[in-house]
Amino acid sequence: MPIARGFTFSGLHSGIKPFKKDLALIVSDRPCSAAAALTINAAKAAPVLDCEKRLPAADVRAVVINSGNANALTGPEGLADVAELCAAAARALELQPAQVLMSSTGVIGQRLPKQKIIDALPRLKGQLKAAVESAAEAILTTDTQIKVASRSVRFARKEGRITAICKGSGMIAPQLASTLAFICTDIAISPAMLQRVLVSAMDGSFNNLTVDNDMSTNDMVLALANGALGNPELTEPGPDLEVFATALQSLCAELAKEVARDGEGATKLLEVRVAGAPTKAIATDLARSVAGSTLVKAAIFGADPNWGRILATVGARCGSQRYAVDPAGARVTVQGVCVYDARPLFDPREPPGPMVANDANEGPSVPGHKGLRARMRAPEVLVELDLRAGAEASVGWGCDLSYDYVKINADYTSLLVPTQDGSVAKDDRLTNYSPKFKVNLVTEALTYISRFAGKRVVLKLGRQAMGKDSLRASIAQDVSLLRAVGMVPIIVHGESPEGASKGDTRSREMVLNGQTNTELVTLLNRSGTHAIGLSGMDASFLKATLAKDSSVEAPRGEVTSINDELLELFLQRNYVPVISPVGFLEDGTTVPLEPDQVASEIAVAAKASKLVYLVGVPGFTEDDALLGQLTTSTLAAKIAAGIVKGNLARKGRCAVTALERGVERVHVIDSRTPHSIIAEFFTDQGIGSLVTLG
Repeated sequence: MPIARGFTFSGLHSGIKPFKKDLALIVSDRPCSAAAALTINAAKAAPVLDCEKRLPAADVRAVVINSGNANALTGPEGLADVAELCAAAARALELQPAQVLMSSTGVIGQRLPKQKIIDALPRLKGQLKAAVESAAEAILTTDTQIKVASRSVRFARKEGRITAICKGSGMIAPQLASTLAFICTDIAISPAMLQRVLVSAMDGSFNNLTVDNDMSTNDMVLALANGALGNPELTEPGPDLEVFATALQSLCAELAKEVARDGEGATKLLEVRVAGAPTKAIATDLARSVAGSTLVKAAIFGADPNWGRILATVGARCGSQRYAVDPAGARVTVQGVCVYDARPLFDPREPPGPMVANDANEGPSVPGHKGLRARMRAPEVLVELDLRAGAEASVGWGCDLSYDYVKINADYTSLLVPTQDGSVAKDDRLTNYSPKFKVNLVTEALTYISRFAGKRVVLKLGRQAMGKDSLRASIAQDVSLLRAVGMVPIIVHGESPEGASKGDTRSREMVLNGQTNTELVTLLNRSGTHAIGLSGMDASFLKATLAKDSSVEAPRGEVTSINDELLELFLQRNYVPVISPVGFLEDGTTVPLEPDQVASEIAVAAKASKLVYLVGVPGFTEDDALLGQLTTSTLAAKIAAGIVKGNLARKGRCAVTALERGVERVHVIDSRTPHSIIAEFFTDQGIGSLVTLG
C-alpha cells in the first residue's frame, strides 16, 4: 500500500491491555495542517475536548493513540492527563507540546495509566517506519481485523497519496459513527480547506453508518496534511480541491463499510439504498433507520427477506418525523429480487421451492425461500427501497444482529477488571465461558491441525481478494497461521483491479511482476512469513507457449512446463513462494498467463493436497443455492449444461484437471469474508465449494 510521504507509524503493547498492542504513534517529518470531525455526544472524552479546542491548526507533527482506555467521563483530571501525555510525547520526539494531539478508545470511566504510556514512548519512537500495520493493530478494541485504505490523487504531473487507518466495531451510530480514523496525506492544503473537505466527506461515509445505534464518547476522524508532495497549497475551491475531496470521500466510504462489515458479532454487511425520497436528508435518515433496526438486522442474520419489517421501520420513521412518504406505495428489493412493489410479491409462509413468476412482469422473477435465502447468506446483503415520493437518494450501512453481539456486549465489562494503575486486565476464566464449548472448540481445531500438518496448499488469489487492503491483510494473517500449524502454502496471484485497467501487455506484466507481487511479498514478510516473489522469467520458472486464441494485440500464454526443482528449493528452505502468472517463451520474451491455469499446474507440480481458488462469490451455485460439495464428474456436467459458467467455469475446468492429475481436493471459497481460508480448512461447516475426484 502506498504510504503518504513524510509519515511514519508505530504500535506496541504498553500494558494498558493485558497482552495486545494498545499504543500507536503517527509522526510527520514536517508541520501539518490538521483538521477533525468529532462526535456530537455531549459526554465527550477528554482527548475529543482537547482536539475540539485546538483544531483546525497549522503546525501539528504527531498523534498519540491508545486503546483499552477511553479517558471518557474522567473530569478535569482526564484533560490534565491528555496535556501531560502530549507534553511527554513532545519531549520524546523533540517537538513542542502544541504539535502533539491525542486520541483514546476503550473502557469508559477509568483514568489513563499515564506512566505506562510515558515509559513506552521511547520504544514507540524507535519503532517508527513507513508502514501502517502495527499502528492499525494498536488502535483496535473489539475489532476482528485492521482497517486500512489508501488513495492516489494526481495534480498535473504530481501524484499525491492519502493513507488512512481506522477502528470501529461496536457503539456505532449516525452523526459521526463511533470510530477512530486517522488520515494522512502528503498534499499541501490549508487547515481551513482541510476542515471543510473533511467534514463534507463524512456525509456519504461515516455519517451513513450504524451498527447498534449507540454513539461513542470518543469519535474522531483526524486528518493531517504535510505538503510533502510540493503542490501549490490548496486554499480556495477549484478543480484540484474537488479532486482531493472526491478521493477523500471515497476513502472514508470504504472505511465506513469496513467498520459495518466488522460490527460486533456481525456475519454480514448490510447496505440499504433509498431512492425516490423528497430530500437527500430524508433518504439518508431512512437508510440509516432501516440499517439500524434491530428487527431488520435480526432478519438479515437469519437470511429472512422480511419486507414487512423494512417497511414498518420506514413507516415508523416517516410518522415520527412527519415525512411526506407513503411506505405502502414503495418498492422493496432484496439481493436484486423484488419482494414488494406496492403489494407483496414474496409470501414468507410460502414453502421453499423453485422460482415464482412475478405477475406484474416488473423486475426479476421472485424465487421461493430457498433461492432468495441462499442469496442472503452471502457476506453482503443489499436492500433497495424506491419510495416514489421524490428524486433524492442516499445509502446507509450496517450489519446483521447475531447471537455473538449479545455475548460480546454482555461480557464486555464483566470480563475486564480495572487495576490500581488504571490499566485493565481480562478475567477469562472458565466460569465465564462454557467448559464444554472450549473443549469442543479446541478438539475440533486440533483434529484439523493434525490432519493437515505437513500438507502443501496452493492459494490462488483472485481480483476481489487483491482489491482491498483489509482482505490482503486478512489473507496474510491466514497464511501465517497455516505456516504456524505446519502447512506449506504457495500463493499464485492474478492482477489487482488497478492492474486490470492497464491496457497493453507490457504494462500488465510490469504490474504483475512489480507492484502486485512486491506488495504481497512485503505484506507477508511483515506478518512474520518468509515470502519470496517468483515469475516465469526467474530461471525459466514458468515456460509457456502462445495460446491458440492469442492475438498480437492481446497475447496470452499457456504453461508448458514448470521448473519444479526451483519451486522445491524454496519450499525446502521454508519460503512461501508468491508466484506471478507471467510465462517465459522460447524466443526469450514473456507473456501473461491465465492465473487459474498456473495455480492448477503449480498444485500438480508441488504435489499439493489442496488447491484453493479465492473468488468474489460464495462458490459454485445452482439456482442461487451454494453447492457445498461436488465431484469432478458432477462439476463437469454442470459446466457443460451452462449452470456453472464464466470465470467459475474456467476455474472448474482447472479444478477438474488438477484433481485428475493427483491433487486431493479443490476448494472455491469467498474471499470477501475475512479469514475465509481458516473457516474452510479448520471448521466442519466450511464456507465454500469443495470438489473431489469422482
